[in-house]
Parts: sequence; structure tokens; C-alpha cells
Amino acid sequence: MSSQSFDIVMPSLGADMRDGTLTEWMVAEGDHVNKGDSIAVIETSKGAIEMESYHSGTISKILVQPVISLPVGSILASIEADTIEADTLPTAEPVMAPPDIPQSETSQPEIPEPLSPQAYVSEASISGPNVSEPSISEPSVSGPCVSEPIMAQPAPSEIRILASPAARTQARQHDLNLASIVGSGPMGAILLRDLDTAHQVVSGYNVEPTASAQQTAVPAAMATAAGPSTQSVENTASRDSRDNRDPAAMRAAIAAAMEKSKREIPHYYLSLDVDLTRTQQWLNEQNAGRDPEHRLLLPALLLKAIAAVLPNFPSLNGYFQNGEFKPEKAVHIGTVISLREGGLMVPAIHDVSRLSVDDTMLALRDISNRSRTGRLRSSELTDATITLTSIGKRGSDSVFGVIYPPQVAILGAGRLRQTLQVRTDDKGYNQIAICDTMTVTLSADHRASDGIQGAKFLYALAQQLQKPEQL
Repeated sequence: MSSQSFDIVMPSLGADMRDGTLTEWMVAEGDHVNKGDSIAVIETSKGAIEMESYHSGTISKILVQPVISLPVGSILASIEADTIEADTLPTAEPVMAPPDIPQSETSQPEIPEPLSPQAYVSEASISGPNVSEPSISEPSVSGPCVSEPIMAQPAPSEIRILASPAARTQARQHDLNLASIVGSGPMGAILLRDLDTAHQVVSGYNVEPTASAQQTAVPAAMATAAGPSTQSVENTASRDSRDNRDPAAMRAAIAAAMEKSKREIPHYYLSLDVDLTRTQQWLNEQNAGRDPEHRLLLPALLLKAIAAVLPNFPSLNGYFQNGEFKPEKAVHIGTVISLREGGLMVPAIHDVSRLSVDDTMLALRDISNRSRTGRLRSSELTDATITLTSIGKRGSDSVFGVIYPPQVAILGAGRLRQTLQVRTDDKGYNQIAICDTMTVTLSADHRASDGIQGAKFLYALAQQLQKPEQL
């Protein structure tokens, strides 16, 4: 069996990502992994994301240890792939260079040997009986090497505080003393999830953690790193990921990506009112007798209709990279999820054209829940070939989305409303009817398609939506 070594790098999880914090390894040197297995946890402004392997093989070397913040593209480890096949290469992942970063910040760092967390994490000194607020400093994004790493053991009068940069930032925002917080990361490092309890204690919403609770913090983190085996561990990790998102950082990341999109992508916009009266009747028939958790919702039909029509319009499905458009055969539809604490996530539902309507509904519920309360996988944030944003019942008749690069199109669905329309009956007479109407919009990239293709696509989508039984 032939094999080849590949670098495992800090992934780009969208055009708005410049760096990420490696918080956990879910594998060790010598472990065999399959393509698509989760191998590490990366902390970004979007929360904790599970990084997947793009090859099947053996982890040959881990070059950096948590907790450390590194630029996109930094080498984290290496893997000996079992076989070399075209479909094992990560070509489906749109790796975007961070926008407007000086060359010194995007250069790939040299990592001569495995390094320990002490080489990256800033330190704070605690002298005497009074605890002073630790200084907040973050490692340079120009590379993982610190000019003067301190590897020696600290003196008895000094305590080294290990914490991720994101945890330090949030601690500063909430005036939390890192020295008083028990970390659950590797070597006791303080992660974002550790600040949740501490913040509640300071705010008066919880009692001080007991000794037993402190003692179970590290084992819980180890269980998460090894891959949660119980629902309780998964739920705990999900709550931590949700509660410790930084809304300001997420808002800044969203703004940066959208600013880049509007600056670089020549958008054009189209809209069409679609009669969904028959579709709504079909949904009511399908949902009759179903429990609420098993009912079909209109967004699932929208996803299925898009997937059914899109292969006939390849200029709207794919990525614009390196000055050229590359269409994709697979249909991975990104779905905009609004977070309760503010901000957005846009995970993809893979291969929607291969799913039934019921399976699409299940996938939509699952990905919505994990976006709001748990971990997403890296492929779900990078593989989308087109995006759908739906305004739901929030009162807006239409929404015109901003294209998320490197995609070339985004669809918008307004609220379902009743309108008066002129219909022609079987005898050729015009009649005024009350119809369930939705405005569907398309924002597309003029470098990949023109308005005539976009208009034909919207018309085909409208026709497909009026035949839900065919989906």
C-alpha cells in the first residue's frame, strides 16, 4: 500500500477567519483516522469547531500542543495517508487567504519540533498574599515562536497562568481574575468554557464551585478531548460553546466578510413572487396526524427545490477562486442560522439532492440545533456551494443577501403572506384569488453568471415549488 505524508494545517473556516485557537487534540501520534473523522477542536469567533481529517491514514507527528492561537495555514501536525487518491485531497474546501493581512502575518511559521503550551501562553506573576489582576497579552500572529520562550519552572513566588487568547479577552471584558479560575484545558489551561461558571459567580447567579466540582473539571475536559461518549458530556460542551461566544468578535468577523464581499464581488439582484398556495396545501396534508417534532416545514421544501433545479444552472453553484469560477457538481446548501445571543452561523447541509424531504427536514433541525447549542464540523462551514437565507415570519416581505465568498450566489426567502393575484381558470377567464405568496430573491456574482441565467433559475425554482409532490 502506497502512502504519502501530508501536513495538517489550521483550516480556513470562511472568508472572515484569520486565525484560530487549537484547544484540543482528539487524536494522538500513532492513531489511525479515516477521512472525515474529527481530529481536533479549533476555537474561533464562531465557537468551537471540530476540525476533520481530509485523508485516511496515521497521525505521524503532532507539532504543536494546545492552547495556542495560530494564523490560517499554520502547520499543526502531519499524517501518513494510506493511499493517494484524487478524492482524498481537500479540493472541496475553499481555503481563503485572510483579507488585507500584511505579508508578515500570513507567512507560514517554521515549527522545527513539538512545542509545549508554555512557549506560547503569556504569564502573570502573583506575589505575596494579594492577588493582582494578570496582564492580558496574546501571542503574535506572525508565528508560533515566541522570541524568548520561558521553559524553566517558575519560582515559588510566581504562578504561571495558562489561558487561551479568547479566554483572556473575555476575562478582561467581564473583569474576571484568571488566577481564581480553575482551567479544564491541557495542563490546566483556562478555556472559554471555564469562564461561564466564573462569570456567574461574579454576577451572583451561582455559588462558588465546590472542591468536588473543581476536581472533575479536568477529567471532563479529557473526556471531551477523547470524544464524548455520553449525552451529558455533549450537552455540557454544547452549552459552553454557546454561552462563551463573543458577540462583538462574531459581529466584527461577519462585517469583515461582508465588507470584502461587497467590495470585491460585482453583485446583481433579482426577485420573484412565488405562489405557494398549492405547496401549503400539500404540507398541511403531509403534516396531518404527525407529531410537531416530525412535521415538515417550508424551508425543507425550499432546500429540496433548490437542489432539484440547481444542476441545470451550474454557473450559480460553485466557487470563484484565483480569478476563475469553478462549478461544483455536488449541491451543498449553506443555511443561515440566527443565534439567540446575536450573530449568524452558515453551516451547510451536504448533498441535499440525495436526501428525501423528511431527511432534509431532519438535517435542518439537527444543524440548527448544533449551530445554536453545540459544535459544528469544519466541513459544514467550508463546503457550501450556495446559500439560502430565510426571513421566516419576522415581518419582512423580502431579503437580499450578500454573497459569502468564495460562493457566487445566495438566495433569500421572505415571509409567507397572503396577496391578491389574477388567475386564469380552465375556461380562460381571469379571476382574482387570495394566494399564499413568498418573494424569493437571488444575489449572484456577475463574474460567474448574468441576469438572464439568474432569471431563468428563479422561474424554474418557482415552477418546482408548485410541484411539491415531485420533491
